[in-house]
Amino acid sequence: MRILFTFAGGSGHFHPLVPIARAAEVAGHVVAVGCRSSMVSVVEAEGFTAFVTQVEQGGAPVRRPLLELDADREERDLRDGFADQMARVRATGVLDLCATWQPDLLVCDEADYGAVVAAERLGLPYATVLVLVAGSFARRELLADTLNRLRADHDLPPDPELTMLSRHLVLSPGPASFRDPAYPLPATAHSLRPLLPAPSDDDGRIVDWLNRRTDRPKVYFTLGTVFNLESGDLFTRILTGVRELDVDLLVTVGPHIDPEEFGPQPENVRIERYVPQASILPYCDLVVSHGGSGSVLGALAHGVPMVLVPMGADQPSNAVRCADLGVAQVLDAVRVTPEQAGTAVAAVLADPAYRQAAAVVQAEIADLPGPEYAVTLLERLSAEHGPVRVAGESAAG
Repeated sequence: MRILFTFAGGSGHFHPLVPIARAAEVAGHVVAVGCRSSMVSVVEAEGFTAFVTQVEQGGAPVRRPLLELDADREERDLRDGFADQMARVRATGVLDLCATWQPDLLVCDEADYGAVVAAERLGLPYATVLVLVAGSFARRELLADTLNRLRADHDLPPDPELTMLSRHLVLSPGPASFRDPAYPLPATAHSLRPLLPAPSDDDGRIVDWLNRRTDRPKVYFTLGTVFNLESGDLFTRILTGVRELDVDLLVTVGPHIDPEEFGPQPENVRIERYVPQASILPYCDLVVSHGGSGSVLGALAHGVPMVLVPMGADQPSNAVRCADLGVAQVLDAVRVTPEQAGTAVAAVLADPAYRQAAAVVQAEIADLPGPEYAVTLLERLSAEHGPVRVAGESAAG
C-alpha cells in the first residue's frame, strides 16, 4: 500500500504523524510526506521522502513581541489561514502530488483541510490525525462556512456538519480524558499512545548533566519551536524567577535564539538551543511550557506536572484541560513576574497532588495501543473504504 502523509503546519503538526508513518514503513508499506517548503528538511531528517505541497514566501524566522491572548485573533488565524488561504493552496498541491505519486490512502493532520478536500475529490480513503488535543479550538461553527466554500470550488457537496473531518478514520494520539467533554471524540476516533522520538546519542552530555545532579528537583523550561519567537521577554522573566529556586533548570530556546543572549547563569542552570524531550523528560520533576500539544502530552506521558504560560493557538484550551485535570498551574504569559513564576513552580513541586494527577493520566496513556494499531486501522480503511468505527458505536455521515 502507498500511503501519503500530509500536514499543514510546522513541527507540532508533523510529529504526531511520525510514529504512524514509521510503523507503516515497518509493516512494509511505501510512505511519502507532503508538506510546505520550509518543512522539507525536517521531514527528510526523520528519514522520509518529502514532497512540497505548498511553496512558502518570505525569509528567515524573526523575533516578535509577545501579544495579549486574543481568542478572536487566534480563531481568525485558524479560519482565514489554515481553513481558507492555506487550504486552497494545499488542496491544489495535494491533488497535483496525488496525480504523480498515486497513493492508495491519505493520512493528514487534522488542520490540513485542503488535503481532506483533495482526498474527497479523488475518492481516496483518508484518515485524520489529531494535533489539537483538547478539541475545543477547531470547532464546526467556526470553520463550516469557510470549508464549504472550498468544497464548492472543488465540486463537492455541502457538508454543514463537517463530517469530512471524521468521515473515515480519526487517529487521536492522546488520552480520551484530555479531550474537552463539550467536544467529544467522534465514533470513528481511535486513541493511540503518543510516542516521543527515541533519545539520541548526541544528547549524552545533557543526560550526564542531569544524572550528576541528584540532590534537587529538575525543571525543564521550553516555549516550543514556533511561539518561542513570539514570546518577547517571557524567557527572561521565567528564567529569572525559577533559577533562584533550589532546583536544577534546563532551558531550551530553539534554533533561532542564541543561549548566550541570556548572559552568565548560575551553576544550576543549563541553556541549550534544542534537546529532544525524549532524552530529558524521564529525569524531570516539572515542566514549564507554553502549553503546546506536543509539550503537554510529552510531560503527561512521563507523569510530570506542569506550569503553563499559554500564548496562542490551542495552548489556552490545553491549559484549561490541564488545570481541570489538576496536573498544572496556569499563568498569564504577558503579566507574569519572575516572582510569580518562581512561586508557581515551587508550589507545584511542593504539592504531591499535581504529580499524582499527572500519574493518573500517565497510566491512561500507557494503556493505549501504539502506532502499529494505527497501521492495522489504516489497512482496514484501505480494504473497506468506509468508516472505521469504534466497536459498538455508529458514526454520522
